[in-house]
Amino acid sequence: MKMLHAFLLACFCSSCATSTPKGSAQQALTRPDWERIHWPERYRPDRSTFFVHNEIEIKAPASLVWDILLQAETWPQWYEGAEKVTLKDPQANRLTATSVFTWKTMGMNFESHVKEFSPHARLAWESRKKVIQGYHAWLFIPARNGCRVITDESFRGPLGILQGTFIPHKLHRLHQIFLEELKKKAEAESGGAAS
Repeated sequence: MKMLHAFLLACFCSSCATSTPKGSAQQALTRPDWERIHWPERYRPDRSTFFVHNEIEIKAPASLVWDILLQAETWPQWYEGAEKVTLKDPQANRLTATSVFTWKTMGMNFESHVKEFSPHARLAWESRKKVIQGYHAWLFIPARNGCRVITDESFRGPLGILQGTFIPHKLHRLHQIFLEELKKKAEAESGGAAS
């Protein structure tokens, strides 16, 4: 109940937008890339309570962008939407196909489990609580000058409904920041040109 109260308070204290975000489930169904994600049946965007889509072009090789993203414990250094990221395996220094990590995002603590891991191509993790469950997928698509990175997230549960109703743009904005900072880091490391 405390979690629900905190979430509702955050909803009404932030600048709430009530229009459908760019990454709505309806738009997802018309995008060809939606089918490229290996959605578990329960998280298909047409069955979700809330869905968000973001993408960006990065002038750096997918392998470099992938490597930066896997360094999950460094996310809080450059992405405002992540706090206290800790890999459960104390020997690990990056995400792997079997990683479990804890973190705080959107004001809530989560334990996330990597569900898909295809180097330089696709990554996904699932985060579950009683009141909200989410599946966050990443696609890395080769492009002429580097790669296109797509990140989609699908939610189920009552907090997903509240989020979609009261603050639909907040997560979209945070994911866009995540992508823009990822782009900045990858392009700086690669000199702004894909190899």
